[in-house]
Formats: sequence, C-alpha cells, structure tokens
Amino acid sequence: MRTVAVLGGGAGGLAASYYLCRSLQVTKETCTPPTPPSQVILIESSSRFGGWLKSTRRPDSAVFEQGPRGIRPAGAVGQNTLNMVDDLGLGREVLPVLYSHVASKNRFLYVNGRLNRMPSGLRGLLRTTPPFSRPLLYSLASEILVKKSKEEDESVHSFVSRRLGQELADLAVDSLCRGVFAGDCRKLSVRSCFPPLFKAEQQMGSLILGMLLGSGSTATVTPGPLAKKAKKESWAQWSLRGGLETLPESIAEYLQRSGKAEIQKNAPVKNISHSELGWKIQLEDGVVSADHIISALPAKALACVLPPSCQSLTQMLQDVHAVTVAVVNLEYDGSILPVQGFGHLLPSSEDKGLLGVVYDSVPFPEHNQPDRETTRLTVMMGGAWFQEVFGDPESVTSEHLLKQACEAVCCQLGVKAAPIWSHVSLQRDCIPQYYLGHSQRVESMRSFIRSRNLPLSLVGSSFDGVSVNDVIFSGRAAVEELFGV
Repeated sequence: MRTVAVLGGGAGGLAASYYLCRSLQVTKETCTPPTPPSQVILIESSSRFGGWLKSTRRPDSAVFEQGPRGIRPAGAVGQNTLNMVDDLGLGREVLPVLYSHVASKNRFLYVNGRLNRMPSGLRGLLRTTPPFSRPLLYSLASEILVKKSKEEDESVHSFVSRRLGQELADLAVDSLCRGVFAGDCRKLSVRSCFPPLFKAEQQMGSLILGMLLGSGSTATVTPGPLAKKAKKESWAQWSLRGGLETLPESIAEYLQRSGKAEIQKNAPVKNISHSELGWKIQLEDGVVSADHIISALPAKALACVLPPSCQSLTQMLQDVHAVTVAVVNLEYDGSILPVQGFGHLLPSSEDKGLLGVVYDSVPFPEHNQPDRETTRLTVMMGGAWFQEVFGDPESVTSEHLLKQACEAVCCQLGVKAAPIWSHVSLQRDCIPQYYLGHSQRVESMRSFIRSRNLPLSLVGSSFDGVSVNDVIFSGRAAVEELFGV
C-alpha cells in the first residue's frame, strides 16, 4: 500500500491522518510490519479543518462554541483523546471541570414551566424530586426484576420505559436524547446510541448489575500523563483555552510539520472510481490516485460520489439520516442566571423546537471577557423537529432564530435584558441519527466492503458514535486495522 487518501477534514479525517503519520514514524523506528503507506493525502472540501468543531474567538478574548463545548475524559475513548492532546503539546491549554464543580453537580430539566434540578447522590435518589412523581431509587430497585428482551434492537424510549418506567423515559431520557443527539428517543436505537445499556441487559440481564459488574466497551487504551491526571483529579469534562477548535487546528499543524501528509483544502470530491490499479478520486481541478481510501465524509456525502458498482453500499449510506440544529450564542451584561449549573434541557412534550440552554459561563468562565462581568449562554434549537417547528432550513432567517432564542431565555430563565452580543449559526445535517437497525446497517456496509475486497474504511460520526471521542477513536481504529499500530 503506497498511498492512503483520507476524505474529509473533520475530527475523524484529521484523527485518521494523525494516526497514519504516527504509524509512519512508529514503524520506521521499530521496523514493525506491515509496511505503512509512503504517502498520506488529506482532502477537505471547505476552506478550514475541524468540521463541527468550531470556536468563535473575539478580539476581547471571549470564546463561543458553535459545536461541542466540552469533552468527557472517561473510558478508553476519552483517554485516547487526552493522549492525543498530550502528544500535541496542548496539556497546558486544557480547562478541566471537576465532578465537584457546580456545573457537574447541577443539571436542570425545564418541565411544566419551571426549572427542576435533576436528582444526584443517594439523598436525591431517595426523595421524590419534581418533575418526578416518586423517588428514582424505586425505579432502579425494581429494574433488576425486569425480564431481558429478545429483540435485536429497540428504541431508547421503549427500552427505558420497559426497564425503568415511562415517566423516566418521557422526561429524563427524552431530554437526554435531545441534548446529545438532537433526536427523538422514540426513533433512536438503544443498541447504537447507548451500547453499554444494551450490553448490560443482554449480558447481565439488568442495567444495575451491568453497571456494578461491568458490561461496557472492551476497548483498552493505555492512559498517558494527562489521562492519569484527569482520573486522579476526577475530571467530568474539559475544554481548551482557545476553544475546542484548537484541537483540529493543532492536528492540522502537526500534519503540516510532519512532512508526511499532503493536505488539500477547498477540494470537494466529485466522484471516485475503483479498478485493479486502485482508486481515482476526481476533484474539481484534477485527479488523486490512492491505494486505499479512509472516508470520514458524512454517509450521504460518500453515497453521492461512489461508483455505480457500489449501488448496494450507496443505498445503505443514504439511509443514515442527520438533523439540523440552530446554535444561538448569547452574551448578557453582568451575572443574570437564576441558578448555577451546566444548563437545562427540555423534553419534547414541553417545547419541540427548543432542545436546551447551556450556561457556558459556569463550566468555562475562562472563556468570558477578562475585564468585564458577562454571562454567556448557548441556545440549541430544532434537531429532529426543525422542519416541523421552523420550516425549511434554507428559508429560515437568523433574525427569526435569534428572536426565538431570546424569548426562550426570557421565559425560562427570567432574563428581561437584551443580549449585548449574539451569533446565530445553522448547522445543517450536523448530527447523524442512529435509528432502529443502525448497527446492523453499518455491519452490512462493512460486509459489502469486505466481500468485494474494496480498499475502503468508514470512519466518523455516521457510523460508530457521534461524540468527539468516538469520532477520533474511529480514525485510530481504522489505521490500526490497516497497519496494526
């Protein structure tokens, strides 16, 4: 294998390129087979790298996130990302939020027209806490008696209703799925969206036993110094001083410095074709030849460029849908929050269009203006309900989205003042939706690739997890499968 082309310069494509370049260095130093590629080509259609990781940095040093704003350090995938951050020399730029921090302890649901703090700790489980009608411990204690399902897959809502009760499914889990996936828990797959829960039931017959005895991911990563520090200090999440876009920027700089990767921006892929000689990747201004392709493109984008011989794969890729989210960053003068915490979510029964509000200034005050007290918020809207509530994403105006966001902050947080600064971004098709049967679909895609001996790897949020950690780890896994390093 001489040349590997990586399609897509978001977190998945950058990670794959990073691990490819590291494999070149590792195998060169240790003479470890198999031989790595002699050339890595990263192809990105836009003028920037990072995909949905995007940070607005104002001249006054305030930072606002248009995409993810915090990354969890837990598990193998979390440790893997921290190892990468360490290797890139970003350790001193990390902003950790500990489990003891108010942003970790206080998370709210907006139900029945009021903010409700989610129960936490043993005392919270023992007491009846609005909006729930009975102590959560009752649901947890009775869960162990629920019989295991024989179905291959199940919606998140059905799974939680069956094991923990409909109230938890309708309020807490509905809100959670809107916050994480901007999706409808009645359509999302528990097997693909929450694999540890599905495995706990299948392997242990109970979520409680699964949590106590372990039934999570089998992946293992040796923690580096930063990952060990995160565990020792009990980090709940972390960001970077210049915003999370610092991470893809640093990976791109690493690739350029390494001299092992050719980087092409503003180079949308028109089509790709395959023969015994390898791949031909048609760009607007030329053709790139490659022996192997690692695609980090969204599923539908890859479907649009595959050759006719991959019709079955094309159809399966087209079945992976994604939703559009409006992200409205707001800044208010002074301290205006009635409560302190990470933010609040809303179940779909409360307001379909509004997913939640993040109190950005609480977990990451370092991103505030240094010389003036302000409060930064982010309002998330739309998702699976975008078309129903706001209409065609191509037609909705920024003014309308801003008005809706400000009204939500006024109504739900009691903030009467107008924001002193705002930024509206419409993230089209930004979060893939893992509907029922998603894991089987992805396995069928990879079976098609194997059966035809296609030199093609699929990475990114369309397949094996939507979090930043999952996407980065998918890039590593693809490179390990190819070269074993």
